[in-house]
Parts: sequence; C-alpha cells; structure tokens
Amino acid sequence: MTETTDRQMEHRRMVEAILFASEQPLSPSDIAERMPEGVEVDAHIEALIEEYSTRGVNLVLVADKYMFRTASDLSFLLRKEVDEPRKLSRAAVETLSIIAYHQPVTRAEIEDIRGVTISKGTLDVLIEAGWVKLMGRRKTPGRPVTYGTTDEFLIHFGIESIKDLPGLKELKAAGLLDTVDVALDKMGGIPEPGKSTEDEEDDNQIDLEEAIAKSEREAAEKIRQERDLQDEEIVEEELQAAPSASEENVAVEEPTNETTQLGLLL
Repeated sequence: MTETTDRQMEHRRMVEAILFASEQPLSPSDIAERMPEGVEVDAHIEALIEEYSTRGVNLVLVADKYMFRTASDLSFLLRKEVDEPRKLSRAAVETLSIIAYHQPVTRAEIEDIRGVTISKGTLDVLIEAGWVKLMGRRKTPGRPVTYGTTDEFLIHFGIESIKDLPGLKELKAAGLLDTVDVALDKMGGIPEPGKSTEDEEDDNQIDLEEAIAKSEREAAEKIRQERDLQDEEIVEEELQAAPSASEENVAVEEPTNETTQLGLLL
C-alpha cells in the first residue's frame, strides 16, 4: 500500500511540475503525453485543484485546459506589473463582440450586423492580438472565410468556454456595452452563448448541394444541345454529299437504255 501511495504522489508531483512549467494551458491529453503510461491524469488534476484552492495560486480551467493563475483575491498585488492594454477602437469592439457571439461568422455577415463596411485593419488588429482566427470556409457558393475566437481570447478574459460568455445583464453591469449598443440593436440582442451552428451549416450544405445539382443539370442540358447540333450538322453534310433523286434515276436508267440499244443492234 505504501509503495502504491508513494508512486501516486510521485505521479502527482510530475503533473504539478508539467503544469507549473508550461506557459500555456494544458489539456489532460497534453499532460498524459509526458507521463508514464497508465497514469490517471484526471484524478491527479482534480486533487491538485483541491490542494491549491486555498493557496496564492490556483489551478483553474480556461478554454477547456488547465493552468496555474494568481488567486483572484490577490490580483491587486500584481497590478503594478501589468501593462495597461491599449483600448480597442469602437469598430474593433463591435467586431469582436459579433464574432464572439455569432461564430463562425463571415466578413459579410459582420458587415450586415454592423451596417457598415469593415476595414481590413480592424480584423488584422484582432488577429494580431491573438483573439480572432480564421476558422475555415463556409460551405456556400463563393466559399467565404469564417472567423471565430481563439483560446487566447478565453484565457485573456478568464472564460472556460464559449458557452460561458456573459449575457446581456452581465455585460451591462460591467459597463462593457457603452460602445456596442448600435451593434446589439442590429443583432437583435445578444444571442445565447455557445449556440450551435449545426442548423446553419446544414442550410449551407443544402444550398451547396442545390447549386451543384443545378450546375450538373445545366451541364447535361448543354451537352445534349451540343449533341443535337452535331447530329444536325452530320445529317446536313450527308444530304449535301448524297446525289439528287434525278441523278439517281439517270444512273439507274442508263444501264436499261444501253441494254435496249445493244438488243437492237443484235
């Protein structure tokens, strides 16, 4: 029993060391890759969360991963060491809000919600800050690029996942809606955080399938028309090359006339 307990404590120390040394949050699978095979990483993480719950640093879950952070009630001790972040422009705040609550979202959809064109620099600022990333392309004609938030966005704001984004009341209480009222009106209020986009993707897939089917029908019709045209040209060429009816009659009658003349001579 003692040997088993010593081994478990050694494994827990290893998990603790890996988390402590990492600059980025780690998932249980990330930690397991560095651990001996068969170690119950999740159990050790839960034990460390409990162990550090009353310490100056806590083991917390952010962006579905774990990392050590200063205890929230002691954050005032570090205020002098934290650089004052540069405030985002109104356009950047509105764009970030729309992306966070509507992701994955295209540039055109962002512009439709805001009612104005987005400058390229606005998205570049958010991407360079590490808060917004390219998520792929929408399955619709034109294949527009979609945008979404990153793990850095969740880490910066201390959010576990997109589903935990604050609602309208929380944002108003924090004074964060002063610059996005216009965007919210156009959005019809803040949608439910983490709302699934499966229906939207299904609709997009249906639109894509309809577009493909239409294209295939048009291509088939074009091929049919080309074949009909080719058949008509072939028939016309054969008619032009064939002898006329009178020529055929002459050709048939000529042997008869010759035969008659030969009989008279005989």
